[in-house]
Amino acid sequence: MDKKKKRNSQSKKIFIGLILGIVVGILLHTLVPDSHFKNDILIDGIFYTIGQLFIRLMQMLVVPLVFFSIADGCRNIGDTETLGKVGVRIVAYYLLTTALAIVVALSLASLIRPGKGMNMSIGDQSFEAVDTDISLVDTILDFVPTNPIEALATGNMIQIIIFAVLVGLLIASMEDRLITLGNIVTEMNDLMMGMTMWVMKLAPVGVFFLIARTFSNLGFDAILSMLSYMGSVLGSLVAQLILVYMLLLSLFVRVNPFKFIKKYAPVMTFGFSTASSSATVPLNINTLEEMGVDRKISSFTIPLGATVNMDGTAIMQGVAVIFISNAYGITLSPTDFLTVILTATIASVGTAGIPSVGLVTLSMVLESVGLPVEGIAIIMGIDRILDMARTTVNLSGDAVGTIIVANTVSAFDKNKFNS
Repeated sequence: MDKKKKRNSQSKKIFIGLILGIVVGILLHTLVPDSHFKNDILIDGIFYTIGQLFIRLMQMLVVPLVFFSIADGCRNIGDTETLGKVGVRIVAYYLLTTALAIVVALSLASLIRPGKGMNMSIGDQSFEAVDTDISLVDTILDFVPTNPIEALATGNMIQIIIFAVLVGLLIASMEDRLITLGNIVTEMNDLMMGMTMWVMKLAPVGVFFLIARTFSNLGFDAILSMLSYMGSVLGSLVAQLILVYMLLLSLFVRVNPFKFIKKYAPVMTFGFSTASSSATVPLNINTLEEMGVDRKISSFTIPLGATVNMDGTAIMQGVAVIFISNAYGITLSPTDFLTVILTATIASVGTAGIPSVGLVTLSMVLESVGLPVEGIAIIMGIDRILDMARTTVNLSGDAVGTIIVANTVSAFDKNKFNS
């Protein structure tokens, strides 16, 4: 009970930091005139530095945490048959919900029609596109690391996951000869979890400065000018959360979805504040364990989801395609819509779980249907706010998928969930 009270207290502190950050940011933007002190010392100095220090502390943990948690998870699952069932089912779930997310986004945006009447012309905005000429074959080949050390050093999450799975499986199959190495992997996983919980104590402060800087730069002006686009994205995110995730949870696990939202709220709040799926991995795993999911399952599926399951990002890309096509007066064909669904699904696989990375992969989606990449510049100003919202959906999708798959292999305790 003390542990639960402590967790609730920390969640309240994070939420308070979030609210205070919004209030302070909006007050600074609307009431305090621009000056050297406000812009350079306060917003881009103190707010930026402290906020980024917290983000860097979380990023510092991501690579070793993902590697050791997946390796330890595969080792604990033990037999390849169970791991195979879990792996195939969670990947199928991730791909299915990502495709559904894009369909939801395209459908709702087609009804709301964001960007209609803007009459933009190519060249009005500028955005430096990255090289997105990536074939499906290259994407598949890039899953396997040629140098695991390089993959760890550069933070290539897909390659890290593949290497960690192999390490975990081999330790499990050679347990009698690798007892010491197996214990080291488990202890390193415990160490990273403990370090993460220590860093999490700084979360309320980090959240305050991150949110305060975001809203002090944007205020309400940028939000109001892009209301139709924001409404389409946020509406699609809510639809994905309620109509897809909660429905799947009810159908396949037979638990109360509203109880899930209540129990999962601390993870949603933290994910919203940091806009980083990877930074939320340890809190996600711990919260799911408290909800009745065996850590052996979640330590594999959650880090994997933080890399390959980006439904919120896919939704943003779907809405952005409609918005930019309307803004430039370009009509899309049914074939273009199918291309967007396939391209955005592929683009979401391997997307780093860090803030605003969806804008980079969006350029690939736009180019696939011949839309001007310059259109990204229109939505960059408010992307941070939407990024926070879609990260919340990304995390919820990971958690729901983990519960569903854990339930299929008898690794989910319903009584603990309902308590």
